[in-house]
Amino acid sequence: MVEVEKKKRTFRELTHPGVDLDQLLDMSCEQLMQRYSARQRRRLNPGLRWLKHLRKAKKEGTTIKKSEVVKTHLQDMIILLEMVGSMVGIYNGKTFNQVKINAEMIGHHPGEFNITYKLVKHGWPGIWATHCSCFMPFK
Repeated sequence: MVEVEKKKRTFRELTHPGVDLDQLLDMSCEQLMQRYSARQRRRLNPGLRWLKHLRKAKKEGTTIKKSEVVKTHLQDMIILLEMVGSMVGIYNGKTFNQVKINAEMIGHHPGEFNITYKLVKHGWPGIWATHCSCFMPFK
């Protein structure tokens, strides 16, 4: 029998269009801002206060792994170069989920990496879920 090789699962690469990851990390903030669309540039203004908290947490932490988690409700903030390596607590409506910001996330929103809904697990209906279930014997 001929053995069939399984096709490896490919994951979506999170890169900025037209720029390699190494080039992206070497860019200044002004060069990166020119690559963003007008909507992304406008969106950055309210999030600059959050960036101050991230800078303060990075300074206080001795290493990147020890840096403090900065909590935020902003899911539509644009991830910048300065945020790489930080731990961020993103609010999903109930709790703060910790997300470590990687270099591949630059230019994306933190909400893309934080699930806000509970996955549905379909199972058997409960007692009295339908009219006929009231005649079923309890065990």
